[in-house]
Amino acid sequence: MNLYLKYRPKTIEELDLTGVRKSLSDIVKANNVAHAYLLTGPRGAGKTSTARVLARIVNCEKNGKKLGEPCNECSACLSIMEGSAVDVIEIDAASNRGIDDIRELKEKIRLAPAILRKKVYIIDDVHMLTTEAFNALLKTLEEPPSHSLFILCTTELHKVPQTIVSRCVQIQFTKATPDEMQRSFARVIAGEGKEVIGEALVYLSKAV
Repeated sequence: MNLYLKYRPKTIEELDLTGVRKSLSDIVKANNVAHAYLLTGPRGAGKTSTARVLARIVNCEKNGKKLGEPCNECSACLSIMEGSAVDVIEIDAASNRGIDDIRELKEKIRLAPAILRKKVYIIDDVHMLTTEAFNALLKTLEEPPSHSLFILCTTELHKVPQTIVSRCVQIQFTKATPDEMQRSFARVIAGEGKEVIGEALVYLSKAV
């Protein structure tokens, strides 16, 4: 397994961006999850990893009445990390962008989760949906089932209709700062049991 996959963030604390860690920490502290989130920012900033962390937060068996970090050890967390959780559906809107795809989603989301506490839909590249598909998605976001959670991801916010944006809690992703890069490098280096001089980390963080 390459380092990118091995050290993909699995908890809030491991997320690279300070602002994103704060956003998810605030969700946990408030003990309240919105029905839809819109993750926006450049490709490779960690949107999908964050979506999966959020999916585990709301479904972790150790998070009962009080939200917290996902344990990543219970059957719910493990199934989501392995990609085998039937109640966590990841959709690539670049390939499934039509109204029929969203209509199918609307029909299925009305059904209660098969195993997990929440049925989570992660829609990547949501800006690629057609106008008709966006209209169908809007109706679902207006009256979402209580057991559902939508996490929409996009690199092109300006292509997402304002009607969709207004019904989501937006989390903004940015390019990592040198300090955030150093923090990320340090986590990987520690995990590999290696040592790297501080000056090298500073150089690498500014070179990326």
